[in-house]
Amino acid sequence: MIVPVSLALIILLLYALFNSLRDSLLALAGIPFAVAGGVLALLVTGLNFSISAAIGFVSLLGISVMNGILVLTYYHEVMQRGGLRSREAMFHAASQRMRPMLMTALSACIGLVPAAISTGIGSQVQRPLATVVVGGLLIGPLLLLGVVPPLCLVFLERGEGGDLTAASGQGPAAAPGPGPGDPSDAEP
Repeated sequence: MIVPVSLALIILLLYALFNSLRDSLLALAGIPFAVAGGVLALLVTGLNFSISAAIGFVSLLGISVMNGILVLTYYHEVMQRGGLRSREAMFHAASQRMRPMLMTALSACIGLVPAAISTGIGSQVQRPLATVVVGGLLIGPLLLLGVVPPLCLVFLERGEGGDLTAASGQGPAAAPGPGPGDPSDAEP
């Protein structure tokens, strides 16, 4: 019950951020990879799904969505600046956001490894949570950076008319720059 409610709240917050269902769903595209990493970690360690593991999955959902938001918002910033085609902008966004995403994941993994391998008092509660988070953060960001940018390109280009030249800001379908009388032209 916790995970579906968390997903619904995440979708609502993403829609409030992007004002676009397409962008909201694209930001969610990394969730299956993080969840697969968490499930794989539970299987490898022989741990059962528990309330503690469910809480670990909830935090994985948040981190995975944050990574999707980082890539998408930076892609939109690069496209608004202009000068790059859609594919180049997505490659630039993914490569520029790769280091923050991987460093965040690595630091969380390093911090949770002692809890994931603990066997002392209280490990029944902390071990499943830490195992899920470590497994999801080791696999999720890597797959997100490899699969989500091409997926975004397919859906973002299709949503902007399907024409690569129009979607990339090249050619006659590109939006015109600021014209005379535009407030951005005014000198300070």
